[in-house]
Amino acid sequence: MTDENTHLAILHQVRKSLDQGKLSSVEKDELVKLLDVLLLSLKQHSSPEKLEGESRKLADNLISSHALLALAKQQADELDALKKLSRNLTSNLDLPTVLDAVVREAMLLVKNARAAHIFLYLNNKLEFGSALDTTGERNKAFSEPRENGLTYTVARMGEMIMVEDMKTHPIYKDAPPEWAGSIVGIPLKINQRVVGVMNISRDREGKFPSLDLHLLSLLANQAAVAISNASLLQTLSKKAYSDTITGLPNRRALDERLDAEIINSRRTGSSFAVVMMDLDGFKHVNDTYGHEIGDLVLRAVFNVIAVGIRSSDFIARYGGDELTLILHQSDIQASKSVTDKILENLAKFTYKAPDGSGIKLGISGGVSIYPSHGRTAPALMRAADAALYKAKKHYRGTFQSAKPATGPLDQISLNRTKNGG
Repeated sequence: MTDENTHLAILHQVRKSLDQGKLSSVEKDELVKLLDVLLLSLKQHSSPEKLEGESRKLADNLISSHALLALAKQQADELDALKKLSRNLTSNLDLPTVLDAVVREAMLLVKNARAAHIFLYLNNKLEFGSALDTTGERNKAFSEPRENGLTYTVARMGEMIMVEDMKTHPIYKDAPPEWAGSIVGIPLKINQRVVGVMNISRDREGKFPSLDLHLLSLLANQAAVAISNASLLQTLSKKAYSDTITGLPNRRALDERLDAEIINSRRTGSSFAVVMMDLDGFKHVNDTYGHEIGDLVLRAVFNVIAVGIRSSDFIARYGGDELTLILHQSDIQASKSVTDKILENLAKFTYKAPDGSGIKLGISGGVSIYPSHGRTAPALMRAADAALYKAKKHYRGTFQSAKPATGPLDQISLNRTKNGG
């Protein structure tokens, strides 16, 4: 082979090797040009019998050196990405914010990503956490996880599963026909315990690049820790805002919700109702059966009262056997419908005591409306409490509506219970 042919063959071989890597066309051209110059220089300084061997050695060294530089650059990029992920995920302990940050980072890490979803895994059940797609739409689940589908399989196995083609993979044999592309499911694990699953899908079929999978694994590790920390804080916060006996929100939670409701009503110009309630006859239960049974009765009765309450409404234990209900965007007539239903449900309820006897309780209450009876939380609570006092003293077993300070109280309902308080 002539020197010229050897020269061209080496350049062709190097170009072919570079095509197997992840270099851009510009980077490949620059390296081939550099090798061309080096080979020409080597030709001038080497003997003909050594030229081919030294030329190939030079080409091999150039490729190896570039591979090392590329690997170093890749590792540096991974470390930089890991630092960024850690900073983003640990800067906030609010669980929804953490989940949103994870799917956002996942979409940035994977080229041509279609959507990213996170499902939390607790007590062998998956619950939607967060989602993001290429259009920017957030928190819309692509579908409910199937019992034998990818997400549940990843959660139960605790291992990553990559599906190169949804159309042909066995795990998608029962999936809707329109599902297509590739997807990877990654477990989010803390101390070998799966706390969630992250799925990233693409429109195109094929394997996910190893670098993408590695970075997603780093993200999954950081996400699992962040989710665990945020979940712990959420649990502690829930305990701080919950009544230990009934599980209902407590006075602290009520105060914050009432302030938020006032802000919302000022912004929207809408009204809302505050309903304070007190059980009739509960003292007799405690005196007769003791506080342990009294707590069970209280929990059961409060559950009956909460039936039918809208998700937009808010009910809390105010203290003792008192409850406070906030009715979102409600007026006096809407409040009457709710309080009538409470009286009806409680009249039908009987708690079976340890001695076999039936315990029946009544309820009295007072209602105030924002802004008619007050524009601040203390004013609304005072107005509802005054109406409750009026009901307990004169119209037991009814709900009374508060009036402005200069006016009397109106009776909402004269339905009465036979039990005294």
